[in-house]
Amino acid sequence: MADDLFEGLPPPSSNSIPQHHEQLQPQPEPIVISTTTTTNNDNNTDSSAVPAPKPILKSALKRPNPTQPDTRASAPKKSLMFKTTTDASEAQVIEAMQKISSHIKNPAKFSKAAKLAIQLIQAGSVKSEISNYFFAILEAAMSSSITCTDPSVRADYHSLFSAAQNTKEHLNKKQKNQLATWTINAVVANDLYTDDSFVFSKAAGQIKEAISNLPVGTEEEDAEEAKSLKDSTDMADEGGQTPATDKDNDREEADPFGLDALMPSSTKKGEKLKAKNEADVKIRKEDEEETKRFLKSQREALITCLEIAARRYKTPWCQTVIDILVKHAFDNVARFTARQRDAVGKLWASIREQQTRRKQGKSVNGKLDVNAFEWLQQKYASEKISIRHSVGASGDRRAQQWLG
Repeated sequence: MADDLFEGLPPPSSNSIPQHHEQLQPQPEPIVISTTTTTNNDNNTDSSAVPAPKPILKSALKRPNPTQPDTRASAPKKSLMFKTTTDASEAQVIEAMQKISSHIKNPAKFSKAAKLAIQLIQAGSVKSEISNYFFAILEAAMSSSITCTDPSVRADYHSLFSAAQNTKEHLNKKQKNQLATWTINAVVANDLYTDDSFVFSKAAGQIKEAISNLPVGTEEEDAEEAKSLKDSTDMADEGGQTPATDKDNDREEADPFGLDALMPSSTKKGEKLKAKNEADVKIRKEDEEETKRFLKSQREALITCLEIAARRYKTPWCQTVIDILVKHAFDNVARFTARQRDAVGKLWASIREQQTRRKQGKSVNGKLDVNAFEWLQQKYASEKISIRHSVGASGDRRAQQWLG
């Protein structure tokens, strides 16, 4: 008894833990203390003894904190975002477009107005319902007193009409045709003023493709061109007064006394059929007129591009591209009208003359106007080739055949 105070007592159980601890956390495993036989030899132990359990941590006996809802998991993550666009109603967008249309005609305000129009396009404010107001902006821009190729507004015109390509789906057929013509004048023509040879070559390729897509000019178009030119000359001589046309006279003489209202009308069925036929004829006639107008404006825009390209012929790295471009236009000269064919012929004659002068080593702008290949061709044409096939003065074989 004196040696072992706990001899004969049952092992401690989990009942000794208070009940409020049992409700809050799982009960720890019961601790079993085995009795050992004390002998003089410390290494001799009872074979039936259970290994000593792991000690209980004090933290396991502590009352845990009451469970709290995880607010961080349920709450949405906050991120810093800046609002770059403003939700505007359709009436506000229309009002903004009308203001831009009124200011974009002014060359001093053109740059700012063009940037505002581009912002409307990028914000997706241009829709089919209000596309007419946006088209009025483009129409006002092209009717400005300053040309779209002027150096002061050239970049703004290029940006505006390049961005306007994203609004084609909201325009009707007539507006799409007009936008295509304006794009040639404002984008392709301005690309011809670039200092980048790749951009210049791309613009020349677009002009060649547009020329190839033109239909062959007809005698009717030549006659209409001559008539319109004569009418414009007569109007200038008469002070801008438009002469009365035959259609106006026919409309006045159709019912001079107003007796058509007293005549018995035909049946309703005949009237409906007649009205339908007249509507179909009117629509077909309008389509034909629109096609003619589109072809006329497109040909004029392409002639303008050819003239701009020809004026850059003094730049050495432009010469080869211009040669190919004007030659392509001359080969397809039948796709233009009579007056335009004369202009293309004159351009090609001018280019050929400058080519001849370059080959002769003469100057176009006061300097040696030859490119690198032509200069080397002239240099080595008089050189001698030795028997060891090296260019030098030791042989008597000339390099003309080698250089062609």
